Amino acid sequence: MVAPANPPPQQQHAESVSEARAYRLDLAPRTLDAAVESATAALLRLQHADGHWAFELEADVTISAEYMLLQHYLDEIEDGLQQALAHYVRSIQGEHGGWPLFRGGDFDVSASVKAYFALKAAGDSPDAPHMVRAREAILAHGGAAGVNVFTRIQLALFDAMGWEHVPMMPVEIMHLPRWFPFHLNKVSYWSRTVIVPLLVLMTVKPRARNPRGVTVQELFVPGAPIPPPGLQGSVWSEAFARLDSRLRRWVPRFPKGWRERAIVKALAFVSERLNGEDGLGAIYPAMANTVMMFDCLGIPKDDARVVTAKAALRKLLVLEPGRSYCQPCLSPIWDTGLACHALLEAGGGEGPVERGLAWMAERQILDVKGDWAVWRPRTRPGGWAFQHANPHYPDVDDTAVVALALHRHAPERYRESIDRAVEWIEGMQSRNGGWGAFDADNDYSYLNYIPFADHGALLDPPTADVSARCVSFLGQLLAREGKRDDKTLAAGVEYLLREQEQDGSWFGRWGTNYIYGTWSALSALNIVGYDRRSAPVRRAVEWLLARQRPDGGWGEDGRSYWADQPRGEAKESTPSQTAWAVLALMAAGERDSAPVKRGIQYLLAIQNEQGLWDEELYTAVGFPRVFYLRYHGYRAYFPLWALARYRALGRSNLLATQHGL
Repeated sequence: MVAPANPPPQQQHAESVSEARAYRLDLAPRTLDAAVESATAALLRLQHADGHWAFELEADVTISAEYMLLQHYLDEIEDGLQQALAHYVRSIQGEHGGWPLFRGGDFDVSASVKAYFALKAAGDSPDAPHMVRAREAILAHGGAAGVNVFTRIQLALFDAMGWEHVPMMPVEIMHLPRWFPFHLNKVSYWSRTVIVPLLVLMTVKPRARNPRGVTVQELFVPGAPIPPPGLQGSVWSEAFARLDSRLRRWVPRFPKGWRERAIVKALAFVSERLNGEDGLGAIYPAMANTVMMFDCLGIPKDDARVVTAKAALRKLLVLEPGRSYCQPCLSPIWDTGLACHALLEAGGGEGPVERGLAWMAERQILDVKGDWAVWRPRTRPGGWAFQHANPHYPDVDDTAVVALALHRHAPERYRESIDRAVEWIEGMQSRNGGWGAFDADNDYSYLNYIPFADHGALLDPPTADVSARCVSFLGQLLAREGKRDDKTLAAGVEYLLREQEQDGSWFGRWGTNYIYGTWSALSALNIVGYDRRSAPVRRAVEWLLARQRPDGGWGEDGRSYWADQPRGEAKESTPSQTAWAVLALMAAGERDSAPVKRGIQYLLAIQNEQGLWDEELYTAVGFPRVFYLRYHGYRAYFPLWALARYRALGRSNLLATQHGL
């Protein structure tokens, strides 16, 4: 590879730092064993009868608020559900009076406007103390004029903001050729599935039925101008702003037939990918836009597509007494794959692991060439989705995680599945050696400056965490079978080394943040035999050690996605991020170090009576700086994984694992 290989395991052990021996006598083995056994039993209790795991996936307030407003848009209001969701919305209001993007985060005007609007629609009095606090906070931050593009669209649909304040996105975009600077296949899958039905809405400009006539004009500062949408301050943003202005003059002159044919194309796109009761793209925004598109086109309520689309949305609801909310999507493949890894490390639950692996193997996508194939037409499908079903949009990260587990447990039994996964992952590698989550070479960075893209997440470029997972998978195959061409692997390693930050960490696109990225990268470098004494590895280790908290744990919140905020820091430690840090350090040969021991002690000390860990903070992300996630399963399988890895290495003569994850 690109650095000297690690010495043999026996020599590695002998060359460990002198202080390591002092910590070789671990915590009482019974304590560690009891914790692993208790966590294993708890995780097994949460497995579904058919073999899979599916934990709740919680976003910020916006998804629940949008679900509430969707019922008012359609005039299909369920008062009982509205009150259940309103209770959740009220419960997560911040001390600052508004709503944050993640638990304990700063005020966010867009989330706060949606939450206030939804509560008012549900019947909360504007004079109620919590509504007064929210309104005052919103006005103090400039009012609803400063909301993002998606919130502007929501307001425009309810006639609370003029469409002239929404970016111009005509449905005729459906006709653009692929060579054109903007094309739907040049943006990410999530953008594509959200945009296509939205193009119809932004063209037809329907008005919400809103039977109770709810308005939020009180959220606008009187006389304050509404700024133009989109990111500001660059040559690209200025150029696209001028184009947006010209489109407003040109679009009304487009031939009527051209528009009608574009709507037909949009409808066909959505219908082909409707995805049953798992929904378009299997994500809430695309699914909600689909329902509204069907409605504005006059498609009857009893049409099978409408019925199916609404059923898909319904499946996202968590309905429990005193705690009901809407999830952004479901995560069963991801949860099952990671749960299986934790159990494989713990050495327990052989039967349940078998059922989990079999459940995932059955869901490999082998016969649908999704949107990704536009850029990789010669590559056969072979990936897995993130959700129960999403055949047009398999996920590279999920595919690597699932295939790693299959290969670790029963490589010959799952040989065909593994080989197809290898073929697809190798085919999805981008030119720069890295991997994106759903598409290859999706790096048209100038598109992030179109007025519509003020969220900064229009694209799906290669990232360190996803690329590391692919390197881990291919590296595990090479390490155990020694028969693969490793050119793809070498390019992936080189990409990871280039992506290392100056401070020694790696960016975490899908997990928060640099702790997650650094765990991912060090796991990958370990399995390919990258020298643990090399500068990149030592710098990463030092970065992690410098961020261990006084209680022995690690924590990092969503603020780290802003350039001016500290990395690897939070108000408190979290179980999942502590597990990532400990797993990362063990991948770098630090199993016997004092910091790792303190991290393990932290996890043991906070394990609850059920064998799990409590974790209220958000440790994952959908779109950095815009949309954050709390995977309820992370508190169950990642701490178990770390404890089991610590125990397994302690029983062996190795300093680091021989598994890709």
